[in-house]
Amino acid sequence: MDVDHPEANQDWDRYARSETEAERLDRNWSNLLQELRVVQTGVQLLTGFLLTLPFQQRFEMLDRTMRMVFLATVTCAVAASILLIAPVGIHRILFRQRRLVSLVSAAHRLTYAGLLLLGLALVGMTTIIFGAVSGQSAAVGAGAVSLAGFTAFWVVVPVWMRVSRRSAGGTSAAGKGK
Repeated sequence: MDVDHPEANQDWDRYARSETEAERLDRNWSNLLQELRVVQTGVQLLTGFLLTLPFQQRFEMLDRTMRMVFLATVTCAVAASILLIAPVGIHRILFRQRRLVSLVSAAHRLTYAGLLLLGLALVGMTTIIFGAVSGQSAAVGAGAVSLAGFTAFWVVVPVWMRVSRRSAGGTSAAGKGK
Protein backbone atom coordinates (compact mmCIF):
# COMPACT_ATOMS: atom_id res chain seq x y z
CA MET A 1 0.00 0.00 0.00
CA ASP A 2 1.11 3.58 -0.59
CA VAL A 3 1.31 4.27 3.13
CA ASP A 4 4.19 1.80 3.37
CA HIS A 5 6.04 3.52 0.53
CA PRO A 6 5.15 7.21 0.76
CA GLU A 7 8.10 8.09 -1.45
CA ALA A 8 5.94 7.08 -4.43
CA ASN A 9 3.82 10.19 -3.86
CA GLN A 10 6.46 12.57 -2.55
CA ASP A 11 7.36 14.00 -5.95
CA TRP A 12 3.71 14.79 -6.64
CA ASP A 13 3.28 16.30 -3.15
CA ARG A 14 6.38 18.47 -3.61
CA TYR A 15 5.31 19.63 -7.08
CA ALA A 16 1.53 20.05 -6.69
CA ARG A 17 1.37 21.04 -3.02
CA SER A 18 4.85 22.48 -2.44
CA GLU A 19 4.84 20.19 0.58
CA THR A 20 7.75 18.85 2.62
CA GLU A 21 7.72 15.32 4.00
CA ALA A 22 6.89 16.66 7.48
CA GLU A 23 4.00 18.72 6.10
CA ARG A 24 2.68 15.69 4.21
CA LEU A 25 2.84 13.51 7.32
CA ASP A 26 1.08 16.21 9.35
CA ARG A 27 -1.63 16.45 6.68
CA ASN A 28 -2.02 12.66 6.54
CA TRP A 29 -2.29 12.46 10.33
CA SER A 30 -4.83 15.31 10.35
CA ASN A 31 -6.93 13.62 7.64
CA LEU A 32 -6.83 10.34 9.53
CA LEU A 33 -7.96 12.02 12.75
CA GLN A 34 -10.93 13.58 10.94
CA GLU A 35 -11.94 10.16 9.62
CA LEU A 36 -11.54 8.61 13.06
CA ARG A 37 -13.76 11.29 14.62
CA VAL A 38 -16.56 10.26 12.28
CA VAL A 39 -16.32 6.50 12.82
CA GLN A 40 -15.47 6.49 16.53
CA THR A 41 -18.80 8.00 17.51
CA GLY A 42 -20.69 5.50 15.37
CA VAL A 43 -18.79 2.46 16.57
CA GLN A 44 -19.13 3.53 20.19
CA LEU A 45 -22.90 4.01 19.84
CA LEU A 46 -23.25 0.66 18.07
CA THR A 47 -21.19 -1.13 20.72
CA GLY A 48 -23.15 0.50 23.55
CA PHE A 49 -26.44 -0.48 21.92
CA LEU A 50 -25.30 -4.07 21.46
CA LEU A 51 -24.10 -4.33 25.06
CA THR A 52 -27.58 -3.43 26.34
CA LEU A 53 -29.47 -5.98 24.24
CA PRO A 54 -29.05 -9.04 26.51
CA PHE A 55 -30.75 -7.08 29.29
CA GLN A 56 -33.91 -6.50 27.25
CA GLN A 57 -36.91 -8.81 27.59
CA ARG A 58 -37.17 -9.51 23.86
CA PHE A 59 -33.60 -10.82 23.79
CA GLU A 60 -34.96 -14.13 25.12
CA MET A 61 -36.82 -14.67 21.85
CA LEU A 62 -33.53 -15.04 19.91
CA ASP A 63 -32.77 -18.64 19.04
CA ARG A 64 -29.32 -20.22 19.44
CA THR A 65 -28.22 -19.22 15.93
CA MET A 66 -29.20 -15.57 16.45
CA ARG A 67 -27.43 -15.56 19.82
CA MET A 68 -24.26 -16.76 18.08
CA VAL A 69 -24.69 -14.01 15.48
CA PHE A 70 -25.15 -11.58 18.39
CA LEU A 71 -21.94 -12.73 20.10
CA ALA A 72 -19.99 -12.52 16.83
CA THR A 73 -21.45 -9.03 16.26
CA VAL A 74 -20.49 -7.84 19.74
CA THR A 75 -17.00 -9.25 19.24
CA CYS A 76 -16.64 -7.37 15.94
CA ALA A 77 -17.98 -4.14 17.45
CA VAL A 78 -15.70 -4.29 20.49
CA ALA A 79 -12.69 -5.18 18.33
CA ALA A 80 -13.56 -2.31 15.95
CA SER A 81 -13.76 0.06 18.92
CA ILE A 82 -10.35 -1.06 20.13
CA LEU A 83 -8.74 -0.70 16.70
CA LEU A 84 -10.35 2.65 15.90
CA ILE A 85 -9.36 4.18 19.25
CA ALA A 86 -5.85 2.65 19.29
CA PRO A 87 -4.23 5.42 17.17
CA VAL A 88 -4.94 7.87 19.99
CA GLY A 89 -3.11 5.66 22.50
CA ILE A 90 -0.22 5.14 20.11
CA HIS A 91 -0.01 8.90 19.57
CA ARG A 92 0.15 9.51 23.31
CA ILE A 93 2.98 7.00 23.74
CA LEU A 94 4.92 8.26 20.71
CA PHE A 95 4.25 11.95 21.47
CA ARG A 96 7.37 14.07 20.91
CA GLN A 97 9.36 11.06 19.77
CA ARG A 98 9.54 12.22 16.11
CA ARG A 99 7.90 8.96 15.00
CA LEU A 100 5.19 10.40 12.74
CA VAL A 101 6.02 7.99 9.90
CA SER A 102 5.44 5.01 12.22
CA LEU A 103 2.35 6.61 13.73
CA VAL A 104 0.67 7.38 10.40
CA SER A 105 1.49 3.93 9.01
CA ALA A 106 0.23 2.06 12.11
CA ALA A 107 -2.87 4.24 12.41
CA HIS A 108 -3.69 3.62 8.74
CA ARG A 109 -3.57 -0.15 9.23
CA LEU A 110 -5.54 -0.07 12.48
CA THR A 111 -8.19 2.17 10.94
CA TYR A 112 -8.60 -0.07 7.90
CA ALA A 113 -8.94 -3.19 10.08
CA GLY A 114 -11.34 -1.36 12.39
CA LEU A 115 -13.51 -0.30 9.47
CA LEU A 116 -13.71 -3.88 8.21
CA LEU A 117 -14.78 -5.08 11.66
CA LEU A 118 -17.28 -2.22 11.94
CA GLY A 119 -18.79 -3.28 8.61
CA LEU A 120 -19.14 -6.86 9.85
CA ALA A 121 -20.73 -5.60 13.08
CA LEU A 122 -23.26 -3.60 11.04
CA VAL A 123 -24.07 -6.70 8.99
CA GLY A 124 -24.54 -8.71 12.19
CA MET A 125 -26.73 -6.04 13.77
CA THR A 126 -28.91 -5.89 10.65
CA THR A 127 -29.25 -9.68 10.72
CA ILE A 128 -30.24 -9.71 14.40
CA ILE A 129 -32.80 -6.93 14.06
CA PHE A 130 -34.46 -8.46 10.99
CA GLY A 131 -34.43 -11.85 12.72
CA ALA A 132 -36.15 -10.46 15.81
CA VAL A 133 -38.74 -8.50 13.83
CA SER A 134 -39.44 -10.68 10.78
CA GLY A 135 -37.92 -14.12 11.30
CA GLN A 136 -35.01 -16.19 10.05
CA SER A 137 -35.60 -15.79 6.31
CA ALA A 138 -35.75 -12.02 6.55
CA ALA A 139 -32.63 -12.06 8.73
CA VAL A 140 -30.66 -14.04 6.17
CA GLY A 141 -31.86 -11.80 3.33
CA ALA A 142 -31.15 -8.56 5.17
CA GLY A 143 -27.77 -9.85 6.31
CA ALA A 144 -26.86 -10.81 2.75
CA VAL A 145 -27.96 -7.45 1.34
CA SER A 146 -26.06 -5.50 4.00
CA LEU A 147 -22.97 -7.68 3.51
CA ALA A 148 -23.17 -7.05 -0.25
CA GLY A 149 -23.54 -3.30 0.31
CA PHE A 150 -20.69 -3.20 2.80
CA THR A 151 -18.44 -5.24 0.52
CA ALA A 152 -19.33 -3.19 -2.55
CA PHE A 153 -19.01 0.31 -1.09
CA TRP A 154 -16.36 -0.16 1.60
CA VAL A 155 -14.08 -2.60 -0.24
CA VAL A 156 -14.70 -3.21 -3.95
CA VAL A 157 -15.40 0.37 -5.11
CA PRO A 158 -12.45 1.93 -3.22
CA VAL A 159 -10.06 -0.80 -4.39
CA TRP A 160 -11.34 -0.45 -7.95
CA MET A 161 -10.86 3.35 -7.78
CA ARG A 162 -7.35 2.90 -6.44
CA VAL A 163 -6.36 0.35 -9.09
CA SER A 164 -8.00 2.26 -11.96
CA ARG A 165 -6.25 5.48 -10.93
CA ARG A 166 -2.91 3.73 -10.72
CA SER A 167 -3.34 2.08 -14.13
CA ALA A 168 -4.38 5.44 -15.64
CA GLY A 169 -1.24 7.09 -14.28
CA GLY A 170 -3.20 9.17 -11.76
CA THR A 171 -0.19 9.85 -9.55
CA SER A 172 1.59 12.08 -12.09
CA ALA A 173 2.39 15.69 -11.25
CA ALA A 174 -0.43 16.82 -13.53
CA GLY A 175 -2.92 14.41 -11.95
CA LYS A 176 -5.56 15.44 -9.46
CA GLY A 177 -6.56 13.88 -6.17
CA LYS A 178 -4.95 12.90 -2.91
